[in-house]
Amino acid sequence: MTKRWYDDACGTALALEFVGERWALLIIRELMFGPRRFGEIRANLPGISANVLTQRLEGLEAAGIVLRRRLLPPASVQAYDLSDWGREAEPAIREMGRWAARSPRHDPLAFMSTASAMISLRTLIDPAKAAGRTLSIALRFPDDAFVARLRDGELVITRGEAADVDATLTGDTMAMRRTVYGKAGLDGEGLLAVSGDRVAAQTFVDLFALPAKVA
Repeated sequence: MTKRWYDDACGTALALEFVGERWALLIIRELMFGPRRFGEIRANLPGISANVLTQRLEGLEAAGIVLRRRLLPPASVQAYDLSDWGREAEPAIREMGRWAARSPRHDPLAFMSTASAMISLRTLIDPAKAAGRTLSIALRFPDDAFVARLRDGELVITRGEAADVDATLTGDTMAMRRTVYGKAGLDGEGLLAVSGDRVAAQTFVDLFALPAKVA
């Protein structure tokens, strides 16, 4: 990471040297909710080759953004994770996503990884609707699971399972988008299925909306 692209003291220019290569920022996105194995990262980035993913991980590791760690037993395999500083990139990723989602070129029905879906929730929650609310919602996908906890307007999302939730929403990321952003309802074909408190589930869904498109 000693090669400089820009003769520019602006922090934005330096940020582009860290994450301006194709796929780099999306790799950071995929690691935002905890360590992932090489194959898991690649599976959630359609189109990336093993060689390019290796190069990007090496570059991000050299920059201090990504680190390697061995998962605890029974997995006991090498995985990649974000450093504390790397994790600080989340607000920038969210704001870039909110900005770009206003483009008419944004396709909300294209492929979406589970990590991307969860970041979209943290990005597109309506602060006014969330204020003063307390909710705990489990989100179960075919190969992943998360728990979203809303406390006084702040939505915290962690990967994993939890029993102490108000409701559980189950489906894939397409069903999530149809339910949450398309407002197509719950429990129908191609939509999220609900178990638990249905009112809490609907309240959660109503907290989110896609931003208006630019003219």
